[in-house]
Amino acid sequence: MSRSHRPGLGAVVFFMVAFMLGVYFTFAAVQGDYGLFRRVEIAAERDALSRDLAKLEAEIAEMENLTRRLSDTYLDLDLLDQQARSVLGMIRSDEIVIR
Repeated sequence: MSRSHRPGLGAVVFFMVAFMLGVYFTFAAVQGDYGLFRRVEIAAERDALSRDLAKLEAEIAEMENLTRRLSDTYLDLDLLDQQARSVLGMIRSDEIVIR
């Protein structure tokens, strides 16, 4: 009688468990909480927030400039005139308003 060259059941179980662990860790590396897809989402969110921050910093700089130009130490009369016209709806006595 000749002996069969089939692998034993233990070897098959070992390779199945190793394969399943490899599939699990590959899936976790791609789709998990710290995986590649999450890293791409975080990078995109970081870029969007950086753009928002730059825009807000520009707005703050503009507001600081306007505030300084209307301060007691430095008064820009043209800006004061513009603000009085737009906010208060005021006009000079020699002007005519056409609506």
